[in-house]
Amino acid sequence: MKKFISWNVNGLRACISKGTFTEFIEKEQPDAIGLQETKLSEGQLNLELDGYHQYWNYAEKKGYSGTALFTKQEPLNVTYGIGIEEHDHEGRVITAEFDNYFLITVYVPNSKQDLSRLDYRQKWEDDFLSYIEKLQEQKPVIFCGDLNVAHKEIDLKNPSSNHHNAGFTDEERNKFSVLMEHGFIDSFRHFYPDLTGAYSWWSYRFHAREKNAGWRIDYFITSNSLEDKLLDAKIHSDVMGSDHCPVELDIEVE
Repeated sequence: MKKFISWNVNGLRACISKGTFTEFIEKEQPDAIGLQETKLSEGQLNLELDGYHQYWNYAEKKGYSGTALFTKQEPLNVTYGIGIEEHDHEGRVITAEFDNYFLITVYVPNSKQDLSRLDYRQKWEDDFLSYIEKLQEQKPVIFCGDLNVAHKEIDLKNPSSNHHNAGFTDEERNKFSVLMEHGFIDSFRHFYPDLTGAYSWWSYRFHAREKNAGWRIDYFITSNSLEDKLLDAKIHSDVMGSDHCPVELDIEVE
C-alpha cells in the first residue's frame, strides 16, 4: 500500500514555523507528499527531510504559487509544468513518473474574487486535461492538489450564497464534471459520496474553521483504471498550519 498526502501549505516557511509541517510528515510517513502554494524562490529554504527525494517548481513571481513533491521512491523521471509556455511561469505542476503510474501535484489557478481570471482558468483547465489524457495513454495517472473548485453543493458549507463566487461558479464546476467524464475519479467522493461537513479549506475570517464553514477544494483524482486499487481517502481536518488541511489517498500501487 502507498500513502500519498497533498497539502496547500499557504507559504511553506510559515507552515514550518508553526511547528506543524515536519511533525505531521514524521508522524504520517507518507510515501509521497505533494505541496501547493509553497511561495518560495530557489535557495530560500533548505528543507531537511530524511528519506525523501525533493522536487520543486518555483513561480517566477516572488512569494507566489509554487509546488513541491517529496517521494520516498525515486521516480523514473520528473517534469515541470505542462509544456505550454502560457501556463508554465507560475510553478503550478510537477509530474513524477513511476513504473506503473504518474503522480502529479498541481495548484490550479484561482479565478480571483472579481473573476478576472476566470477565462484564463478555463483555458488552463482544458490544457491540463489534454496534458493528463496524453499521460494516461501511457499509464494511469494520480494527481493531487488544490483544484480551487468545490464540485457540488455538498462540497461547501454555504452553496447558495457562494453560487457565483470564485471556486463555485458554474463554469468551474462544469470543467470538473468534464474531467470526471474523461475517465477520472474523485477519490474522496468514491468512498464517501454523501458525507457532509467534509472540508479542506476555511477562510481565516469569521472564525470559519471553528464553525467548520469550509470548502472541499483539495483532491486526489485518479484514472478510472485504478478504481480497484483505491483503499481509502482521508481529510486531516485537525491538522493546523495553513488555511488548508492535508488530504490523503491510500492506494495499492507499486
